[in-house]
Amino acid sequence: MKEAVVSKGPKVEIIDSPIPKPEADQLITKVVVSGSNPKDWKLPLWMGATRNEGDDIAGIVHEVGENVWEFKPGDRVAAFHEMMSPGGSYAEYAVAWQHTTFHIPKKTTFEEAAAIPLAAMTAALGLYQRLRLPQPWAPATSPTPLVIYGAASAVGAYAVQLAVKSKIHPLICVAGASAAHVESLIDRSQGDVIVDYRTGDDAVVSALQKAVAASGKPLLHAFDAVSEKGSFQNLAQVLASEGGAKLTLVLPGNDYSGLPPSIEWSTTNVGAVHKDDKDFGYVYFRYLARGLQEGWFKPQPQVVVPGGLGGIQTALEDLRDGKANAVKYVFRIAETEGVE
Repeated sequence: MKEAVVSKGPKVEIIDSPIPKPEADQLITKVVVSGSNPKDWKLPLWMGATRNEGDDIAGIVHEVGENVWEFKPGDRVAAFHEMMSPGGSYAEYAVAWQHTTFHIPKKTTFEEAAAIPLAAMTAALGLYQRLRLPQPWAPATSPTPLVIYGAASAVGAYAVQLAVKSKIHPLICVAGASAAHVESLIDRSQGDVIVDYRTGDDAVVSALQKAVAASGKPLLHAFDAVSEKGSFQNLAQVLASEGGAKLTLVLPGNDYSGLPPSIEWSTTNVGAVHKDDKDFGYVYFRYLARGLQEGWFKPQPQVVVPGGLGGIQTALEDLRDGKANAVKYVFRIAETEGVE
């Protein structure tokens, strides 16, 4: 099969590899569409490794391991591949564990499905496992202000949708050029607002403070889907200083030691669903599939990059250069040169 491996640069090379075989609790999926994420260019830069970095799988089940009971060959599925392991989604066939695989509703396209796994699970983990906010099936019953910094990003937009489902309001969303996308997700009647980060740090902090004051409640929760360029420093000035404030961040390895001791901070690493948060991953991937079917959960808009695996180089360069505004880059594997 054809497989794309990514090295520092990013530099992408298409190679020939054997079709993987599943372990007992794994599926092999024939990838119709692969998604992409910023980590796909960042990890080769940080770690110096060369590997298939794709983690967002959408396609048709090819083969299942002996313990797999929810899926069978021919099923339409999406899955989150275990990061930094063999069998990624930048290939004709990919590997995933059954607990991070879910059925695609009939009305959901492969392109839409490929935009979901990693980013949506990051959003769910951040809200519910790290910030310990109310679950959608036991929603908030009183005003619960929440700042989502980077609300137009895939992680941010998915966090907004889940927070709305959990009746968490007011949502104080920080966004820029893609504010219109965020506007389509929030509920102004519940006090939700958008703050434009392009106005500068001082103006952002002032606008956040004003929005928190209007809620009449202290700010105890913030989800930083940016975690750089001043985001968490701004949040530190707005989160309640008398204790009880929680902040979760998405970039590992940053120095967050300057955050005030009054703030309980954490990092949200989606790889947790392949470690300590397996049960959470199992439940939420199936719940998100139900949300797709019912219409309250919507995929981040997609841009199909031409050339299949041959388009990954350009897409990762654009991700590196900050050109992806409120979109996910996806690849139709059948468009790859040499794929039959």
